[in-house]
Amino acid sequence: MALTVDIVGPDGVRWSGQATFVTAPTVEGSIGLYPAHEPIMSVLKAGNVTVDDLEGKRSVLPIGGGFLSFDEDTVTVIADSQDEHGA
Repeated sequence: MALTVDIVGPDGVRWSGQATFVTAPTVEGSIGLYPAHEPIMSVLKAGNVTVDDLEGKRSVLPIGGGFLSFDEDTVTVIADSQDEHGA
């Protein structure tokens, strides 16, 4: 089982594909998402979103904040660019 992940910023798609694990910096603390996690919608703060792809490669994407939605093994991140917030 895999996650479908789309991370989009003001300049377009920053990461898109299948993954085994995603972490993101929410305003309430860091969250880790595996397949079959309960649905969630969260506000993100400045920090790094990490994505572990199906081959085991980890991508680290700095963001300046944004929103995260997770439902039915689909993760969607709408991110502010890091530069807009000086992060």
